[in-house]
Amino acid sequence: MRQASAIKDLIIIGAGPAGLSAGIYAKRYNLDFLIVGQIAGGVAIEAWQIENYPGFKSISGLDLMQKFQEQLDQTILLENVEKLTKGFFIYTDKNQYQAKTLILAMGSKNRKLGLENEEKFLGRGISYCVTCDGPLFKDKITAVVGGGNAALAGALALADIAKKVYLIHRRDEFRADPVWQKKIKKSKKIEILLNARVSQIKGGQFLEKIILDSNLKLEVSGLFIEIGTTPSSGLAQDLDIALENDFIIVDKNQTTNIPGVFAAGDITNNPLRQIISACGQGAVAAFSAYQYAKHKNCSYC
Repeated sequence: MRQASAIKDLIIIGAGPAGLSAGIYAKRYNLDFLIVGQIAGGVAIEAWQIENYPGFKSISGLDLMQKFQEQLDQTILLENVEKLTKGFFIYTDKNQYQAKTLILAMGSKNRKLGLENEEKFLGRGISYCVTCDGPLFKDKITAVVGGGNAALAGALALADIAKKVYLIHRRDEFRADPVWQKKIKKSKKIEILLNARVSQIKGGQFLEKIILDSNLKLEVSGLFIEIGTTPSSGLAQDLDIALENDFIIVDKNQTTNIPGVFAAGDITNNPLRQIISACGQGAVAAFSAYQYAKHKNCSYC
């Protein structure tokens, strides 16, 4: 492992909307900072269509995140952070860094069904990203599991590509915004199956069919799982950061219980998990980090 270079004012862990927004503001505060993340743009790049971000009537997640990066104009280190230690040492699979302050913006990861064969057919019919893999299922029969905005938006995107789309939801009504529900009901390619759960996943080398808890068998080539996400807060435990249901607890300044550590985006206990709210939290976190790095005493800096 290489020795840490000069101590940075700030290191932002995570390169999604919160992390990129924090970077944009950190740059304006003339902080010496790094952004370290696995994917530039985070899971936001998977969004097929975004219609609730100010300034854009409709834009894909990939295009929006590219605009963020253009405005940031800073290299994002695509490295996997393996652990954090006191003194704010960041150990990645490539390097070691140290900072006066941290912003944790690792976002979230896709929630899985937890069924047998789910991992087996990942990339062989099962996907968690319609934007990424939808084009592979042109003129084929597909299914989407979920009842939120992502699931309904994904089903609509697939309807433009696939022959047929089953939309499967475990409850008797969707929790998605009314605008998405109206669009779903207008689509002739989408068949809605409520009060239903996928209980089995079958196939040979590739996915061939799914079986619902009602024993209904559906022959599908693709199954897209859109049942939400869980916070990627594992690293927070390295620093004994306080969590609530695996979400990092922050105050109005995005401050955690550890001095010098801030958090923003889907990883926090803020109730609204949207791109726009993640951006606002990232901006506040950068301001708080600036105040701390420049105006607070720091024994290890």
